[in-house]
Amino acid sequence: MCTDINRIAELAKEDPKRQFFSIAHLITVEKLCEAFRSLRKDASAGIDGVTYEQYETNAEENIRQLHQRLKKGKYQVQPLRRVYIPKEDGKQRPISIPALEDKIVQKVVVNLLNAIYEQDFLDCSYGFRPGRGQHQMGPGNRHPRILRFHRSIGTR
Repeated sequence: MCTDINRIAELAKEDPKRQFFSIAHLITVEKLCEAFRSLRKDASAGIDGVTYEQYETNAEENIRQLHQRLKKGKYQVQPLRRVYIPKEDGKQRPISIPALEDKIVQKVVVNLLNAIYEQDFLDCSYGFRPGRGQHQMGPGNRHPRILRFHRSIGTR
């Protein structure tokens, strides 16, 4: 984890009622590159048809342009590509696939928000957390606990 994300996590832990009004500046070219490299190379392309391999041929420039669009407020999320996969009962299950750049932005934002909200979870909480899952939960932690979110990401 980067130092600025560590600092955000520290601030969130120190003051559970702290509101973060500006975290967009933490989305950097470096973090976008990290997010791109962490994506599955064999994942299906979104509605724009761009694959990991295609994007990778000019990744540095693509990511710089993506960063500029984000900074200028010109970034537009693309529609999801809808595909249907067969289920065992003969029906079909819809799946929505985001475009590659949308996956990159989502990954960076998830990392930032995890740094903030991870501090609010109890140690016995396992669902939907990075590096944790329901199957890692020990037998002594089987009773559900409710976490009330009290933190907010403010806008000015």
